[in-house]
Amino acid sequence: MAQVRDGSDDAFRQLVERYQRPLLNFFARMGASHHCEDLAQETFVYLWKYRHKYKPVAKFTTFLYTLARHTWLDSLRRQIRFQLFSERYRAAVPDSTDGGLPRLFKRLDIQAALERLSPKLRETLVLAVHQGLAYDEIAAILHVPLGTVKSRVFNALATLKKMYDEQP
Repeated sequence: MAQVRDGSDDAFRQLVERYQRPLLNFFARMGASHHCEDLAQETFVYLWKYRHKYKPVAKFTTFLYTLARHTWLDSLRRQIRFQLFSERYRAAVPDSTDGGLPRLFKRLDIQAALERLSPKLRETLVLAVHQGLAYDEIAAILHVPLGTVKSRVFNALATLKKMYDEQP
């Protein structure tokens, strides 16, 4: 890991080869059987990203599985957000055999509506809603104050609501 910390691609490749199977097993046992490969890959991305923060006070596997646990928890949070979105959608769409999707898509083409937003509102809303980032992360990415992010999300949603309400 010291070599990885110093930027050695070869050492990083060796770590991936050695720990990929154990991480896949970890994620599969945690119930992520359908996307355990994605989670393992995310963990290795975090490992590379945080390689400079590694301190050999504990075993390397402690550091690796801490990153894997964080990756797993992030995945669970995304699943919960998706479930909440799905529940809200089902509550908003009247019961029918098609789930109301064709009627909803007729009323509002989401991508077309996003394209009608200003670039600043669109990028902020996409980062918040589609990417699931926290407002403080978005502020850091866009190099704007936290209040600006909140304002942009509010304005973007208000604009989308207005577009939705104006549809026949």
